[in-house]
Parts: sequence; C-alpha cells; structure tokens
Amino acid sequence: MQSLRELYKIGRGPSSSHTMGPERAAQIMKERYPQADLFKVTLYGSLAMTGKGHRTDKIITLTFAPVKCEVIWDGTAPCPVHPNTMDVEGFKDNKSICRHRVYSVGGGTVVFEGEPAEKYIPFADGNIYPLNTYKEIKAHCKKNNIRLWQYAVECEGEEILDYLAVIWERMKQTIHEGLTTSGTLPGCLETQRRAQKLFNQRHIDESAQTRENRLVCSYAFATGEQNAAGGIIVTAPTCGACGVVPSVLKYMQETKGFSDRQIVQALAAGGIIGNLIKTNASISGAECGCQAEIGSACSMAAAALAELFEMGLGQIEYAAEVAMEHHLGLTCDPIAGLVQIPCIERNAVAAMRAINALSLANFLTDSRKISFDVIVKTMYNTGIDLLNSYRETSSGGLAKYYAIRDDAD
Repeated sequence: MQSLRELYKIGRGPSSSHTMGPERAAQIMKERYPQADLFKVTLYGSLAMTGKGHRTDKIITLTFAPVKCEVIWDGTAPCPVHPNTMDVEGFKDNKSICRHRVYSVGGGTVVFEGEPAEKYIPFADGNIYPLNTYKEIKAHCKKNNIRLWQYAVECEGEEILDYLAVIWERMKQTIHEGLTTSGTLPGCLETQRRAQKLFNQRHIDESAQTRENRLVCSYAFATGEQNAAGGIIVTAPTCGACGVVPSVLKYMQETKGFSDRQIVQALAAGGIIGNLIKTNASISGAECGCQAEIGSACSMAAAALAELFEMGLGQIEYAAEVAMEHHLGLTCDPIAGLVQIPCIERNAVAAMRAINALSLANFLTDSRKISFDVIVKTMYNTGIDLLNSYRETSSGGLAKYYAIRDDAD
C-alpha cells in the first residue's frame, strides 16, 4: 500500500477524480514537455459525461496556461481499463510530439498507461506498506502489541503524524469556512448552502441525541458545500466524500475532549482502512458507484472513531465492516454532474452511520461473521456489476429522473 499522504490530500473541489486527477495529469505533461505550444486533451467515459458539471475542462485549461489547450469530449468511446480515461497529446509547430493515455483512478491519483503509478507520487517510493489485508495487519499488530495507528508510524515514520496534524487543521478550517458562508452554490441547480442554518437552528428543549445529529450533520454539510463550491478540502478518501471523517472527529473532540494528538492517531487508523479499500477494491465512484466513495469514507470514519475510543483490533474491524456493508450497492448519480445532490446529504447520513457502527462494534464484535477483507471484495464486485448508468455518468438513478421531472410537482 502507498503512503497515507496519497490518501489524505489537500486540494480544491469539487472532485478528486474529475478535478484533482486531471489537474495532476496536466501538471505532469506540462513539466515533461515544456517545448509544447499546444495540448489537446480528449476526455472519455465518466470524465466526458460529468466533466462539465465538475469543471474538468476549466481546471485543465487553467493548468496548461499560458500554453493553449483544447478539450474534446467523447462520451461514446469504450473505456476498457478505467471509466475515467483521458488522452493528452502535445504539439510543437503543429506536429505531434507526444501522446499519453492517463487514468484518474480516484482520490486525485493518476496512472499513466504503461508506467508505474508510484512514479507520480513525489513523497513515497511505491508501496511502503508491506501488508495488504486487514487480516495480515491485525496479526502483525497483535504479535507486536501495537495499535493500528502505530503500524502506520512503523511503516512511514513519526513524520506521518506531523503530516496528519496539518491534515486535521485543514479539515477544521474547512468546516469553519463552510459554517460561516451562506448563499448559493455554483451551477445550474442553484443549491442553497444549509450548513450554517443546521448549525444555528437549535431548540431550547433539544435532546442530546438531536443535538448530536444536528451538529455532526452541519459539519458534514459545511465540508461538502465547500467542496461543491471549489473550496479547499481534504480528500478522505475523495472530494465527494470529504465531509464524513472530519465531521465525526470534530464532534467527538468538542464533546469528549480528545486532544489533537488523539485525533491524528485516529486519522492514521482510518487511513489504514481507506488504504486497504483503495488497494484491494476502489475509491472511485466512476468505477464502483458511490459505495466506493461514501462507503469507504464511512468505514474510515468508523475505524477512526473506534481507535479514538481505544477499542480493540477486532472492534475496529467490525466498525469498518458494518459501515461499508450497509452502503453496498449505493449508486453514483449526481444531478447535472454536480457534486451537490445527493452528494452533500450523503456525507451527513454516512457520518451518522459511522457513529452507529461504532456503537454496534462496542457491543457485538464477538458475534460477527463477516471480515473486513470480505466486505471490501464484495464492494468491488458489486461495483463492477453495477450498470454503467449508476457509476458517475449522470445517466441513471436520481440524475436521470430529475432531468425528466415534472416541474409542476
């Protein structure tokens, strides 16, 4: 598995695969071929079908500037390797000097066809985690009497905690920005920001449970809305699912008094879970539906919470497994290709589900029948079986029926 730095990234929304990935590909090509005076980028599959809503063309042309760039949309050509496929061709004096096929595989990570993925990870030489299943990691931790976050330190050194401290500060800042901003999100839907209203709309007789729901959801909305507006967020593991992990951790820190150090350790544990999903399945909505994004984020959040409360390795596993299990089959159907509806609400719902998974893990771990490794494989197989229209193409599900709705209703 790769560094947690490749999982938790600070960047601009609204999409890690449709914005951050293409931006990274353009940066690499611009650096590799400085003599080029023109680039042509052809977008295929999901990039072509929802790229306008994600502002994929704008980030590509902005990144290549001042070099001229033409963006071509091709939503019909097959994408046998990955649905987020793009061709980048460079020209000099009207002559082609290079052509590369690039896959944006989720979380802002790109893979150039025929080249090792780790070539484009500037902070880690390839796969630095030697173990690739939870079963193996759990056995290793038990043998050496260490916790999950300590396994991350063992593989990456103490500096990974320093990096995650920066990540945590950015997560909190994004929530603050989202809670203090009102108005309408960009795009044709004219979606109203609702985080501020959720945060402030409390009742004098509000129960503890209602307060928890309201605050956690307001933090998730705040992050999701900042992402939709193109603000700075942290992929956890993607832009579209960026609100789940920070919302539950911020709430627990505020109500339970956990230190920043404890939160950072929880982020490391959640990151191991996210890394396992990314390695053995997918975190790409275009490849496996929203279960790969929101489901993965919920698993990460549940595991992070379990680490925060110093639960055992089996309980952490159960929390992560339950969180993913009940997102199986979740489709990726963003209306108009915008990361707004139903994406923002899904972050809030998944955050509450992570807390529920924590509670179940506290009581029922000894009765579980399904391992985390099995649920990861199941999620991937389920995602591959989904119809293409339910994998971030905006051609099925809620996106389709919204497009043909009766406005009179």
